[in-house]
Amino acid sequence: MAKSQALQTNLDVDYVVVYRFVKTDKASAIAKFEKLVEALASVGLQTEVRNGENHSVLLFLRVASEEHLFGEVYRSRVRDWIHGVRVAAPPKETREALEAEPLYEAERLRIIYQLITNPVSEGGAGITPKEGEWEDVESIFALHDHAYNKDWIKKWSTSYFLTTEDLDDIRNRLGEKIAFYFAFTQSYFTFLIFPAVFGASAWLLLGHFSPIYGIVSAIWCTVFTEWWKHQETDLGVRWSVRGVSKIEQKRKDFRHEKEVTDPVTGETIRIFPATKRLRVQALQIPFAIAAATMLGTLIATCFGIEVFISEIYNGPLKTVLVFLPTIILTVFMPILTGILTNFATQLTHAENYETQGAYEKSLTQKIFVLNVITSYLPIFLTAFVYVPFGNIIVPHLDIFSLTVRPFAENEKQLQSPKEGFSINPDRLRKQVIYFTVTAQVVNLGMELIVPYLKRKGFAKYKEFQSDREAKNGGNPPSPDANDPPEDAAFLQRVRQEAELDVYDVTTDLREMVMQFGYLSLFSVVWPLTAVSFVINDWLELRADAIKICVEMQRPTPWRADTIGPWLDSLSFLTWLGSLTTSALVYLFSNDGLGPDGHPANIKGWALLLTILLSEHAFFVFRWGIRVAISKLDSPGLQKERRDRYLVRKQYFDENLSQLEKVPKMAEKGDEITRASLEEDARQSSLHKSTPLTKFWGRQKGWKETASVGRNLIEKADFSNKTESKKEL
Repeated sequence: MAKSQALQTNLDVDYVVVYRFVKTDKASAIAKFEKLVEALASVGLQTEVRNGENHSVLLFLRVASEEHLFGEVYRSRVRDWIHGVRVAAPPKETREALEAEPLYEAERLRIIYQLITNPVSEGGAGITPKEGEWEDVESIFALHDHAYNKDWIKKWSTSYFLTTEDLDDIRNRLGEKIAFYFAFTQSYFTFLIFPAVFGASAWLLLGHFSPIYGIVSAIWCTVFTEWWKHQETDLGVRWSVRGVSKIEQKRKDFRHEKEVTDPVTGETIRIFPATKRLRVQALQIPFAIAAATMLGTLIATCFGIEVFISEIYNGPLKTVLVFLPTIILTVFMPILTGILTNFATQLTHAENYETQGAYEKSLTQKIFVLNVITSYLPIFLTAFVYVPFGNIIVPHLDIFSLTVRPFAENEKQLQSPKEGFSINPDRLRKQVIYFTVTAQVVNLGMELIVPYLKRKGFAKYKEFQSDREAKNGGNPPSPDANDPPEDAAFLQRVRQEAELDVYDVTTDLREMVMQFGYLSLFSVVWPLTAVSFVINDWLELRADAIKICVEMQRPTPWRADTIGPWLDSLSFLTWLGSLTTSALVYLFSNDGLGPDGHPANIKGWALLLTILLSEHAFFVFRWGIRVAISKLDSPGLQKERRDRYLVRKQYFDENLSQLEKVPKMAEKGDEITRASLEEDARQSSLHKSTPLTKFWGRQKGWKETASVGRNLIEKADFSNKTESKKEL
């Protein structure tokens, strides 16, 4: 098989399992591998094994019987219906159900992955990569569809907006969780066009720190956040996943203390006391305080060093030493963040959540706290410390002279000016420009260029290592030495994909949410912020597609009905933005020097009153937006109502058809004949006559009732009625 052909086919491989035995003795490795193959075969998966890289083998999997897969798909859809995700139950015949709603690729891969990883009690093989008895299973991944990836990237590179059909295609290929990320980024990008245009106009006409721009920006952030909530519902209905978060994946590490019977379903459920979890959750408060203290101290220290070097120090190498704080942050910030992230993970694990969704939500909230501190604290220090109190603090920054003392020529170059110091009004603006332009470009390069260089460098290193071992006579046999010629190109491609990193959509979602924070909190400082983000996000959407197709293993297509806890983060940043925007407009209303032209004359009561009024206006406006958006209709909501109506109509029609068998009342009254009169007399003689039977037995059928009524009306005296009308 040629290399071009190897990229066009996956040879019906559904998943690849990388089994690495570098840390295991030979006998144990063989026993565990045999157990692995047996477990996979027990759930209906056919296997093939080939040699891998660095003491590993590649185990190829595919479904042995399509009928078995169809049964699992049908079971999954019925489970969705039971939990309310689906409006109607699937047809009782499996084949009929799949013909009515064809199986899409992401659903197929998800069902097979669950077959591999679900516990044995739930019908799966119970394979847990890197955990427990399966710690030698390094990864489980599906192969990329390179033909589709090529067409996907080509299409995106020539289109400006993503259509609904494009998002449907992503959902069908990569699953709803990733599709929701692209849908969110696309909606955010589309909404950014207005603040970009308005921001450019404000930059030209209104200047910096414009109250008008601040109000419009706060309104836009609120509208977008509430609109996205509405859009999530629409997409959830469109993709048939609304409410799918109710069917959450159980965590393998959940430790229950007792089992009880659910009074509603009768199922056995495992319970961990909420009071014990609450005690552990209370540790989040000291964790947040400790994280803010540690990260804040590092950032504030570097901030003070940077201010001292840039505005006080006048010695040699000043243009070079000004980068010293950046170097310190680059070295120590990842270390400190890594320590805090690890502690946050352990704390979340100790909280002992039952479902994976609850675990991820709690961990995301802790990580969000760290992200807020590291991303926004430098700008907060400039806006709310340097400007109001700079005249007081900066002259006492002599302590940071130790950082540059080896480069100073005399003590005068290290002394802070006691008089004549003035606030630099451009500092805040330059910081915002850096975080919204320079940092975005750097981050984009880190996502695309660094992984590419890393992959190429690793390949060169392996080649160099092989050459060196060959010269020393100890070169081990190449993993492709025994590959069949017709499979060589395909297996080479699989080995390359096995070395790729695993894609985490949470990282990209975090990046978009933090970017939204810069726009919500600080765009009033530099109104062109949205213009920068429009350009960045157009590239970001395409870069993420390339990253998924080229730099990462194919993601497991998990389902979702929302972007998760990041939606709460959006709401928090929108609220916080209403406060910071009003505060910044007040503090920098006079060319960045405060309301009276001098930062020292800022009135604390006036600042607090401004923030308080802004917050209350935000709450009122958000309530109005929620009410207005709740009145809007959408194709998704229409579809949901239509589906529910069709289900009820079908149920009504099925039951109405049973009524056809019930005898209908005669359209004509019974004929009164001599025989019928004799029969009535006979029946009355057999049963005791009562007032009830006498009352209802005087007339037979509606025809006799009409005849008797006609006679009564004819006998009525109409003369009195005519005279009464004349008197009136």
